[in-house]
Amino acid sequence: MSSSSTAAVTSTGGLPAAVLWDMDGTLVDTEPYWISAEHAIVEEAGGVWSDEYAHQLVGNDLMVSAQFIRDNSPVELEPVEIIEELLRRVVLQVREHVPWRPGAIELLDALNAAGVPNALVTMSWRSLADSVVGSLPEGTFAAVITGDEVEHGKPHPEPYLAAARSLGVDVADCVAIEDSPTGVRSAVSAGVPTIAVPHVVPVPVTVGAVQVPSLRGVTPADLRSLFVGVRGDGARH
Repeated sequence: MSSSSTAAVTSTGGLPAAVLWDMDGTLVDTEPYWISAEHAIVEEAGGVWSDEYAHQLVGNDLMVSAQFIRDNSPVELEPVEIIEELLRRVVLQVREHVPWRPGAIELLDALNAAGVPNALVTMSWRSLADSVVGSLPEGTFAAVITGDEVEHGKPHPEPYLAAARSLGVDVADCVAIEDSPTGVRSAVSAGVPTIAVPHVVPVPVTVGAVQVPSLRGVTPADLRSLFVGVRGDGARH
C-alpha cells in the first residue's frame, strides 16, 4: 500500500468510509470446520491429511485449495466437486452453530449504528456466505463478495477492489480486517489500510497493515486511530 493510502486513514480522523471484512477466521471461527472437512474427505479416500497442509490453505481461493488437496492426496474428485463437498460439510456445521470471533459482532453492530457500511469479502462461495450472513440482522452487510463471483481470488486485489466499487467508496478511505497472510496481501495490494487479527496461522509484519491480538473492545473510531504513528513498515513509533 502506498504512503498516500495510509495518509488517507490518518489525516482526516473520524470513521472509515466502509469496513471490508474477511469471513473465515476473522468474522467467524470456521477454520476448524474447514480443516475437519479436509481431513474427512482425504481420509474417506484412503489418505492421510495433516494440519500442516491444512494451514497452507487458510485464506486461499477455494479452487487453489481444491487443486492442492487433489495433488497431495488420493482424492480423485474434480476441483469443483471437492469444493462442493467441502462446502456441504462446512455449511452443515454453520447451520448448527455460527462460531463468531471475539468482538466481531459487537464491532459490526457499532459500525452499523454509526452509519458505516460493511462489506463481506470472502473466498468462501455464496452458499456458505449466505448461511453466515443469514444469521445476522437484515442489512448488516451492504455488499457481499464471494470467491465464486470474482475472476481472481485472494491474494489478488480483485476481491477488495470489487467490494469498494460495489459500495461506491475509495479503497484508501476504507479499512479491511483480515486474519491470514493471503487475505492481508489481497487487501494491502488493493490499497486498503488493513488490520490483521492473526488466528489459526501467523501473519508476517506487512507494510500497509497493523496487527491487533483481538477485535474484543475495538470501536469504530479505533479502526482509524490504530494507524496513527505507524511507520511504512507497519511498526509503531
